[in-house]
Amino acid sequence: EKAKLLRSQPAQIVEPKGLLYVQQREFAVTTPKDDSVSILGSDDATTCHIVVLRHTGSGATCLTHCDGSDTEAEVSLIMSSVKSFSHSTGCGRLEVHLVGGFNDDRQLSQKLTNQLLRAFDLQPEDVHLVTFCVTELNDREEQDIHFPIIYGIAVNVKTAAIFPATFPEKGPDEDLRSAHVLTGAPLTNIYDANTEQLRIGPYFWGPFPHVDFWLEQDDAQILQNLSTSPLAEPPHFVSHIRSTLTFLKEHPFPSRSLFPDRKPRIYKKNKEGLWEQVCSDKI
Repeated sequence: EKAKLLRSQPAQIVEPKGLLYVQQREFAVTTPKDDSVSILGSDDATTCHIVVLRHTGSGATCLTHCDGSDTEAEVSLIMSSVKSFSHSTGCGRLEVHLVGGFNDDRQLSQKLTNQLLRAFDLQPEDVHLVTFCVTELNDREEQDIHFPIIYGIAVNVKTAAIFPATFPEKGPDEDLRSAHVLTGAPLTNIYDANTEQLRIGPYFWGPFPHVDFWLEQDDAQILQNLSTSPLAEPPHFVSHIRSTLTFLKEHPFPSRSLFPDRKPRIYKKNKEGLWEQVCSDKI
């Protein structure tokens, strides 16, 4: 019933003000006390799942975008991140919302759904499954081709409302963060709710294999080889991958070009509610 209700809502366009956008293999956790961030969100999930974990007592809310790379470790990580904000809260319970995936040919969505359910089931604490809109419950068919119904969601940290969403602005440092994923990064926490700072990096990788070869390929080849579900990708998938590959080509050694001082790139929300880079020497 909950899945049906969620699927029936049109996707809302979420503007950058007060938004913290979470990319694949990233997570962020905050509480209703946060003066900078009121919305956590992520989209472009095809076989991936977006997970929202919330403690009803403290209101601590975590959103992550899982792709099945190391689900058990990822679930433990988000559990401890939410619990760290909920220790002093006597009442309340942990609630989880799972959204994403569809009936894809390779059954990657189904596998990830099973992994997530198992990982939450293995937790010592009780976790209440509140929203389950994944795989076959998030699937639509058009001329024998399957697509997800919902590609992205947002959660309002203050009200706990969850709704389908798209995000015109996925920054800051969109290419840098995507490059981190493409080079095989583990799940990374990008936000410090205590200081209300978004922290990107420092990330390190070596030259990306065959980057010139991939950049020479046409759109169809990129879609076919670099997507888990070529027929169901959003229209900007190829341009996003090209942009990330170009970034990797320009920065084969981020330790020299991007993080020479081994410090993260730090952003804070300005008066307009938009991310602004903070000079690291001020920290």
